[in-house]
Amino acid sequence: MTGEAVVRVEGRRLKLTNLDKVLYPEVGFTKAEVIDYYTRIAPVLLPHVAGRPMTVRRYPDGVDGKSFFEKNAPSHAPEWVRTVRVGTPGSSRGAEYADFVVVDDLATVVWLANLAALELHVPQWAVGARGGRHSPDLLVFDLDPGEPATVVQCCRVACRVREVLEGDGLVPVVKTSGSKGLQVYAAVSVSSAERTSEYAKGVAQRLAREWPEEVVWRMAKAQRTGKVLIDWSQNNPAKTTVAPYSLRARPRPSVSTPVSWDEVEACRVVEDLVFLADEVRERVDEGGDLFAVGEPSPLPR
Repeated sequence: MTGEAVVRVEGRRLKLTNLDKVLYPEVGFTKAEVIDYYTRIAPVLLPHVAGRPMTVRRYPDGVDGKSFFEKNAPSHAPEWVRTVRVGTPGSSRGAEYADFVVVDDLATVVWLANLAALELHVPQWAVGARGGRHSPDLLVFDLDPGEPATVVQCCRVACRVREVLEGDGLVPVVKTSGSKGLQVYAAVSVSSAERTSEYAKGVAQRLAREWPEEVVWRMAKAQRTGKVLIDWSQNNPAKTTVAPYSLRARPRPSVSTPVSWDEVEACRVVEDLVFLADEVRERVDEGGDLFAVGEPSPLPR
């Protein structure tokens, strides 16, 4: 597949362009391969992004070129692409709202991939059929290592986070960020949009007190050298986190990959938890979706 092609995806007609453009120069990974990856991974990707207003990061000239985040659906979006208008108070551009794309089907996945939307980011809440905003249904802890710490240290911290969450009746799952860290999630039910942030901040502060040589909960970089930041702020309803199975804009086509807790416990070197697009497809073929969050659990008061 090179150049251009017109395809039908679930009855939708799509024109794919610049298919031979190399988006990951270090390994020669092309736009055609990006589209192929997202097409093949869509059955496990879609359940985790459906109903969630999506922010994409586009790399029209590849990972070594300029990129931009895009919240608003582009004006040339096909009429069948679902969008939802969401208020964006505090926007850096002063916008009162944005018309977000909502990715509920394969055709929309392929359309975005053709725009070189390599990274897919979603919030921890969804919208209803008519666009009404729901309360958060996911809790996330973004574990970010400060050099010289690596994902190996993140794994130790993730196991501590898991113990706390399970002690509170939650069922945590874990994935790589596709970059340097790990992200621990749990399906939750809450009575207010702020509750997940409050709970996550409390857990982060508790672990920082109990394990001060390994963990910090404040963002200040001066405190993070050799430690793992438990970034609880990703639970702010205005923020997004990279979606499970999203590609990342790294030199190689790494993926934010769901992993098992056994893999986390066994991690000894960074390479143990680095997975590229081809490997992730094989993992899913063999083991299915390791990121099935299950039924939501109430957060403790």
